Amino acid sequence: MTELEKLKHLLQHWMEHNEAHVKTYSEWASKAESLGEKELADILEQIAAETKKQEELFLRASKIIG
Repeated sequence: MTELEKLKHLLQHWMEHNEAHVKTYSEWASKAESLGEKELADILEQIAAETKKQEELFLRASKIIG
């Protein structure tokens, strides 16, 4: 396997891992809100949103690599 093939595989893995993080952050935001921690919940939702933005960069990188 070439380094480029490894990178292609890693990009796919990172994309999936990133999606899992977004889901986890959102779940914990909901839990925090149900505990009355609105400010904390808002911050966790912001983290989820910022993490979600990385998806576009992963997609661009994947298109370049083929």
